[in-house]
Amino acid sequence: MRAGLIYGVSLGPGDADLITLKGLKTLQQADKIYYPGSLFKDGRKSSYSLSILNQYDLDEEKLQGFYLKMDLERVQAKAIYETAFQQILTDYNRGLSIAIVSEGDISTFSSFSYLLEKIQAYKLNVNLIPGISSYLHLASESKIPLCLQNEKVVVIPRVQTQGELQEAIDNFDTVVLMKIKSVMDSITTVIDSKNHSITYAERLGTDKQFITNDWVIANQREIPYFSLMIIKKTNK
Repeated sequence: MRAGLIYGVSLGPGDADLITLKGLKTLQQADKIYYPGSLFKDGRKSSYSLSILNQYDLDEEKLQGFYLKMDLERVQAKAIYETAFQQILTDYNRGLSIAIVSEGDISTFSSFSYLLEKIQAYKLNVNLIPGISSYLHLASESKIPLCLQNEKVVVIPRVQTQGELQEAIDNFDTVVLMKIKSVMDSITTVIDSKNHSITYAERLGTDKQFITNDWVIANQREIPYFSLMIIKKTNK
């Protein structure tokens, strides 16, 4: 029996055309494709990755989802990752070519990384295919350079305190904030329109994409999970 092979495939931020050629070819040739999704308290399931995969005319029988609860508790997540990995391991031992996908980049805030830890522990053959992160897409859409010459950039998920955000703004030229839904109050307290330019975005690359440079407008919206912002100093 031929040896199995696992690929971690980055899908990009949402626009189906922003996958790499290598990533798309891998999906087309894979025997099985695993994708992450969200499991809500009411039992509803949703997968941003699946919404991208559905645009590639792939064989639906190859697709297998694993769904994680939308909270910070890791007990359920660990169990789901273990169950998904055991399924992947079974496919691998059958000699299948397996793709595990993630929106954005496979190595940036990706559920794949938790599976990668298990894959490496078993010394399985694995290749990672990089992709475009949402903040890179936002910089392109906004036509704003993230950094020039010696400028410094920091990426912070779910900034914990006003002090943490203020320290980042004081010490970096560009601050990228991700997973901002639960921390809007902290951001509002620190943002200074006279000294900072902001670019807020949600659902990039989809038909619901929204971008604004007005924090007042952004702060009035119902913030979805797939939202982020870029803060730059204007008084250097």
